[in-house]
Amino acid sequence: MNIMTADDIQQKLREKHLKVTPQRCAIYQMLLQTTSHPTAEEVLSNVKSLFPMISPNTVYYTLNAFEDAGLITPINDAHTRYDANLAPHHHLICLRCRNIQDIHDNNLNKLELSHKTEFKITDHRVEFYGYCRECQGHELNKTATNSVGRRKT
Repeated sequence: MNIMTADDIQQKLREKHLKVTPQRCAIYQMLLQTTSHPTAEEVLSNVKSLFPMISPNTVYYTLNAFEDAGLITPINDAHTRYDANLAPHHHLICLRCRNIQDIHDNNLNKLELSHKTEFKITDHRVEFYGYCRECQGHELNKTATNSVGRRKT
């Protein structure tokens, strides 16, 4: 979680040649203060408490502008989620609750292809899919129920 002052955020937006507006500052501040990797709808819901008249279009446009400027990274899951943490890291994504957790593993940062290619790789991201601690019990119960159900046929 990154902590920046309002002045820091305004400066960062100016450095990226983005128009500084209270709405943009609030959206970026919200993204910096969370590790939940929110969807655009969640960003809208959160920022609406400060700016009740903000439109979904403003949020989507701002997120796209932030992405184009390199301020956030999209994570494409069932719905695109956004991450303001630009430090090298990867993700654990729960298949049941869709929770996304950051994982910091230097070995993953050093991944290379095992064969030569003419493709110039500039970056990479690793996403692991599975079940978080809270959902593992649900999946075990579901599997046991399905196994029991299959035995009855």
